[in-house]
Amino acid sequence: MSRPKRVFIAMHYLEIGGAESALIGLLDAWDYDRAEVDLFIYAHRGELMRHIPERVNLLPEIKSYSAIEIPAIQALRHGCFGVVAGRWLAKRTFARYARTAPKVHTDAMQAHIGRCVTPFLPAIGNGVYDLAISWLTPHHQVLKKVKARRKVAWIHTDYSYIPTDRSVELPMWAGFDRIISISPAVTESFCSQYPELRNRISEIENIMPVQAIRRRALESVDTGMSPDHFDILSVGRYAEPKNFESIPGIMRRMIELTGRDDLRWHIIGYGDGEALVRSKIAEMGMENHVILHGKQANPYPFMAACDLYVQPSRYEGKSVCVREAQALNRPVVISNYSTARSQLIDGIDGLIFPLDSEELAKGIARVINDQSLRHNLAAECAKRDYSNRFEVEKVYSLIPD
Repeated sequence: MSRPKRVFIAMHYLEIGGAESALIGLLDAWDYDRAEVDLFIYAHRGELMRHIPERVNLLPEIKSYSAIEIPAIQALRHGCFGVVAGRWLAKRTFARYARTAPKVHTDAMQAHIGRCVTPFLPAIGNGVYDLAISWLTPHHQVLKKVKARRKVAWIHTDYSYIPTDRSVELPMWAGFDRIISISPAVTESFCSQYPELRNRISEIENIMPVQAIRRRALESVDTGMSPDHFDILSVGRYAEPKNFESIPGIMRRMIELTGRDDLRWHIIGYGDGEALVRSKIAEMGMENHVILHGKQANPYPFMAACDLYVQPSRYEGKSVCVREAQALNRPVVISNYSTARSQLIDGIDGLIFPLDSEELAKGIARVINDQSLRHNLAAECAKRDYSNRFEVEKVYSLIPD
């Protein structure tokens, strides 16, 4: 009798987020009689930890890995001197890169940290795996610290928007047997920066646990939404890609265009950019119209209750939140970020408007005023299967014989 296949998956943490939700979707769809899964989470934190399926073997937390993203003083208190040294070295090497780069991005800094910290980290996993998956960049740790017959790394974002340091990232990506993209648009954006790696890319759509999402949407939660209001919802991190700081200005313009004072725009999220969003709310006088709900362990009752879901992002790989809203049969509007056309069919199961505050305001105002349009979008979503559960077969195909 042949031994069962063994798969290793690494992820930083399981806070609320698109990549994190997509990982839970994959684990939910997995056939554990077909292949065992060891899951290594660097830091055991986040609302989605409790949604890891029972048959997943969650590996113990390792102190040095959990210290990679905590403040340096805390890492020192935990005795993780090598990690702090690696982070210090990364800061120096990134500073040299930034002095000559025409434009820099925080993801490039993360790649420097991954390269410089990894030599100070212990090996992870139990023995030799058939397949090792690095779910989120930087991927250096899985590349260097896991033993596996085959290694793959996932792409979750739009690389046409993110400037990277090729001297750091190309060797990392090139070290993997396969690179997994979540959509054709993401593939093209990645290949615009790394054309020599095109022949290593396979495409696997995000998998969503639709039935679990619908069950969780029925939980009793005070959403603050009311039949007396027109309620809009956006979900995501308070960070530059999501463009949430533009929402107060868009909302004020929508009130002018519609002449309605009953509009409410709810935001579920967390992150360093929250202060900027709050300052824009005050600047635009939108305190009664833009409501921040902070981080929510269960955002789905909000999605199910909203009249319209809007993703006003500057860029996305493929927004999981948009797919979740569609799975709950909500009409959705997204901005015309570069991968938007791979997200939905414009005019059929959602609408795409230009990434411009004035144009977004006009477009959303039109949707607010057209109940029939909203009904048709929602009805089209109800016809479709957004789970993508069949995509798990593509992951199985990555496991070597």
